[in-house]
Amino acid sequence: MMKFILPDMSCGHCVATVTKAVKSLDPAAEVNVDLASKAVSVETTAPRAAVAKRLEEAGYPDSTG
Repeated sequence: MMKFILPDMSCGHCVATVTKAVKSLDPAAEVNVDLASKAVSVETTAPRAAVAKRLEEAGYPDSTG
């Protein structure tokens, strides 16, 4: 399981965009979002770097490094 912190995520639309971005990379991915803590957990076979890049392209860079 991968964890990302997305400080720019602030609403339901953001959650939908983040979920769509991950699923565009891996349609079978499980995406769990905790909007209050701005945390996203992703279960996928895709590499972490690819998921992070897709999130950044969607406008949500990961602050965990």
